[in-house]
Amino acid sequence: MELRKIASFQVDHRKMGRGMFISRTDGDIVTYDIRMKKPNADPVLRNGALHTIEHLFATYARSSELSDKVVYVGPMGCRTGFYLLVRDLPRVRAIGLARASFAFIAAFEGPIPGASEAECGNWKDHDLAGARAEAVEYLGVLESWTEARLEYPS
Repeated sequence: MELRKIASFQVDHRKMGRGMFISRTDGDIVTYDIRMKKPNADPVLRNGALHTIEHLFATYARSSELSDKVVYVGPMGCRTGFYLLVRDLPRVRAIGLARASFAFIAAFEGPIPGASEAECGNWKDHDLAGARAEAVEYLGVLESWTEARLEYPS
């Protein structure tokens, strides 16, 4: 078998900054790169904060009025951000969903959804304070984000 070079490995991470980008489009499904950290420059997301953001981001997105458009929310293995996969959702609404999700995370108080031993495979590894701080910082990036900025830098 010949191994293919997948699309996300063909993006020059040296030119990429923080933001929200269209990673790929497969039919009616668009994968957004929610890049919270500048690759190979910023400290990566700490595991506990990353894990908590994952739980809160996924819960919010799948509970929102756009829940039927959300296919997947999950972390990048490099710990610099997340992937958001949506179906039939205008770009401006995807940006709005990301903003609303991170505003929710920034203000969240209380028990983390899905963070019990029965619901999560690593339920003890959460950091709500860290997740909130990262969300506040990233909201500053998304604040002025527009559809015109969704393309990867060349």
